[in-house]
Amino acid sequence: MLATATPCDAILVHSGSEQYTYADDRGIAFKSWGHFLHWLPVIRPDQMLLFVPGQKPVYFQVIPPDFWYEQSISMESWWADQFEIVNLENAEQVRPYLSNKGRIGFLGENTTFAKAVGLDTELHNPAALLHWLDYQRAYKTEYEVAQLREANRIALLGHAAAQKAFANGESEYDIHMAYLQACNILEEETPYTNIVGVNEKSAILHYQNKRRLPPEKSGMAPLGNQVLLIDAGCRVNNYCSDITRTHTLPYTNPLFISLVAAMESLQHEIIELILVGRPYLDLHIATHEGVLEILAAHDICSGSFDELLKSGISTLFLPHGLGHLLGIQVHDVGGRQRNPQGDILAPPAEYPALRNTRTIEPGQVFTIEPGLYFIPALLNPERNSARGKLINWKLVDELLPLGGIRIEDNVLVTEHGAQNLTR
Repeated sequence: MLATATPCDAILVHSGSEQYTYADDRGIAFKSWGHFLHWLPVIRPDQMLLFVPGQKPVYFQVIPPDFWYEQSISMESWWADQFEIVNLENAEQVRPYLSNKGRIGFLGENTTFAKAVGLDTELHNPAALLHWLDYQRAYKTEYEVAQLREANRIALLGHAAAQKAFANGESEYDIHMAYLQACNILEEETPYTNIVGVNEKSAILHYQNKRRLPPEKSGMAPLGNQVLLIDAGCRVNNYCSDITRTHTLPYTNPLFISLVAAMESLQHEIIELILVGRPYLDLHIATHEGVLEILAAHDICSGSFDELLKSGISTLFLPHGLGHLLGIQVHDVGGRQRNPQGDILAPPAEYPALRNTRTIEPGQVFTIEPGLYFIPALLNPERNSARGKLINWKLVDELLPLGGIRIEDNVLVTEHGAQNLTR
């Protein structure tokens, strides 16, 4: 077994424990801990896996006797046959099964539970083991890639339905519901809160609301539906897709339509740059250079390319990173790890939001999601600055009501380049 600061004879992985809203018995939507889901596609609290070298892993399946809630767990042979299954009525009943296993490392968020069942606090979440696991999550098996492909396929059904609802003039809420229905999922089954931004709301990077009325019925006429940015994915056996599309309509501002087309082209160009051994940071830098070229070509910014580059003006229009690792978690772990030992490779100071600083290697899956936004909170403070003199404020004011653009696909790295799991 992998060496930790203190050697272990076995590892117990815990799915997590349910939490409740204050002074109530209403549970907060539960999701199993990522390193548990890496082994079992079961989203239930207080489930456990025991790993002992040379032995079949044990799944302690906790099913409490309960008449308030459904407690059964679907057992599919393709995964269940890989484990010895021990049924328990509560998590504390695991204690006697651990008594003769030697020094047991515990992996999970609820270390209070680990202490309660007698596991040595010195072996709770051993840092060396967690660093190794986090780092290795970047490399996907054939099984994992298959789940990600299917998660993309289903999500694209939702995106098509959302685009149709947008074209029909429906509200953010109705667009969101069309997506869920097409994917045949509940909102709590999405991998993250769907971002459904119409017009100016598309410039809010993690826009969380869903307006119930379409623009023409909410005092925004005659603007109406002009731009939709929808960032939405699906989960298949707990593997996530993460797809963003930006849609316009024939009567949308022609300049904005041209910007969307240019960003689509830039996104494809960046994917073509994916090469084993290249730092992901290189792709991010190339994206900012591409955004500068688009801004200059559309007269939104003026000046020489070198002047624009030196000013850092692209970060006003693209404040987020190009992408992130993708898998069991949407923003998967280990994106800034330099090595399995846990050393961190921080992003450059000018790009603090970049989530992936890894070197590109076969088996990695990550997103490529360039954006270009008109965000008042970033742009307005520059109106009277030296950098602001490079900006065509007349065009910016014309485009501010239309929000922003993001195009996002999920990409698998192979020895020969990239496979786009979304397209």
